[in-house]
Amino acid sequence: MTTTSSNAVYDTDLPLPGRRQGKVRDLYEVPGTPGRPPALLIVASDRISAFDVVLPNSIPGKGQALTRISTEWFSWVREQDIISDHLLSTKPEDVPGLDECHWPSVEGRMMLGRATHVVPIECVVRGYLAGSGWKEYQQTGKVCGIELPEGMTQCQKLPEPIFTPSTKATEGHDENIDFQQACEIAGSSVMAKLRDISLEIYTKAAEYALPKGLILADTKFEFGFALDMDGQPTDELLLIDEVLTPDSSRYWPAEKYEAGRDQESFDKQYVRNWLQAICDRGDWDKTPPGPALPEDVIRDSLSRYDEAGQRLFS
Repeated sequence: MTTTSSNAVYDTDLPLPGRRQGKVRDLYEVPGTPGRPPALLIVASDRISAFDVVLPNSIPGKGQALTRISTEWFSWVREQDIISDHLLSTKPEDVPGLDECHWPSVEGRMMLGRATHVVPIECVVRGYLAGSGWKEYQQTGKVCGIELPEGMTQCQKLPEPIFTPSTKATEGHDENIDFQQACEIAGSSVMAKLRDISLEIYTKAAEYALPKGLILADTKFEFGFALDMDGQPTDELLLIDEVLTPDSSRYWPAEKYEAGRDQESFDKQYVRNWLQAICDRGDWDKTPPGPALPEDVIRDSLSRYDEAGQRLFS
């Protein structure tokens, strides 16, 4: 059964094994068959979360908008010949065991990807001093152990992009860590490779986005080792999950950028700001259940996702 409302897909329950549900995406195992290794079906719902709370109503079309942006970026990364990725197909008919009656619920919002052994580190690259990086800098003058120049302002461009890993939290917030801590978790050689790959993708993507009128302030990547026919990890490293979407990245309109203040954005910061106003009035304490989004916030949020996609790939 798939739960929908106003053409939105809030929840899926497909006839596939291993169903897992994240804040936004539903994941299913697709067992390997002769000649084909195991895969993973990722369905981007229209749920939205903020402050680690999944809100009770959805943003219709959000999952499709994010999937479209992600698959375009996967294609672009392939053209740069930086690293292979997990993406196999975006077509429902390519998913073994998925009946035709379920195709409409995943159309335009699914990715069939190679199954991997996931590296348990979020690979974050920052080109500008914003978000948790700005907060940490104000307290210590550093971001994830990296010393930065004195006197920097909010959202200022960094002298060069920096790699600032974090832990992958199954619940609650990811935790920023330094490079040495990441090496202790995932291994020095693996992290050195992921750092270099992440910095290269970010730098080239930021250069691509800027003439489109978008500043890519920061982003996060995930990687995994592809599984073989028997479901065992290989040494083939893949870019996985989503890539360079407004949910995993901070995009700012270049024409409105000004260092020293918070920026307008194409991510869900708009929703966070609305919710923060609710909190400031004392009407919500950032614990479940969250408040329902009004129609104007839903409409304006989707327009931001759509505009980001149009600027990048129109």
